[in-house]
Amino acid sequence: VQLQAFGGGLVRPGGSLRLSCSASQNIDNINTMAWFRQAPGKQRELVAEERIGRRTIYADSIKGRFTISTDIAKNRVYLQMNSLKPEDTAVYYCNVFTLDGLGSTHDYWGEGTLVTVSS
Repeated sequence: VQLQAFGGGLVRPGGSLRLSCSASQNIDNINTMAWFRQAPGKQRELVAEERIGRRTIYADSIKGRFTISTDIAKNRVYLQMNSLKPEDTAVYYCNVFTLDGLGSTHDYWGEGTLVTVSS
């Protein structure tokens, strides 16, 4: 299974982008769907995570500006990013974590899509 993220690009401060991520085939036992990002010279960090059927968490730095949404049936996850700031510049990665009834887990990662916020 491969995840493909797209929707990144160059945007001015204050602008918006919507990232999308889809899987090459069906994924069973999805436990969480998430977006991470990695800025130049920094570690990868969690941006938003939807714990399916439970709750959604957001990094403090993007609360109120970004919204994660999912379509489990289509194995898709989205990230609506509003009021973008230069510090949001990073490569954004989608992630799907699965957990089956026997406790087996699997982490799927997309290749990343670059978001650049600059005037």
